Amino acid sequence: MIVDDVEDITLTFQTGIEDSNTYTNKKIEVDTSNNPVEALSEFKPNFYDLLLVDINMPHMNGFELCEKIFAIDINVRICFMSSGEINRKALREICPSLTVGSFIRKPISMDYLLETIRSEFD
Repeated sequence: MIVDDVEDITLTFQTGIEDSNTYTNKKIEVDTSNNPVEALSEFKPNFYDLLLVDINMPHMNGFELCEKIFAIDINVRICFMSSGEINRKALREICPSLTVGSFIRKPISMDYLLETIRSEFD
């Protein structure tokens, strides 16, 4: 699932990830949401393997969303995305319960995005 308040980003990432299916043996299905509150209400435990979550969004930031999602499904992997700097120390202070796999700095190439996703499952 991709959660980003910018519709162009979710659509571009969804298309790129799903199009990568033609080059791999694994079919990847991608759900998207441009509203973190709606993403939380649509989240299904034990359904998603990975969430790509923007940090800075209106109504609920990515850290808050992930804390709520971890309360529902502790096993889901999270990759945070941001166009700004990510202060990992501050993240640990704000959200000490989060165990986060990766951080993605936007803008990002599709090749790097796919490489990051693959590395989450190696």
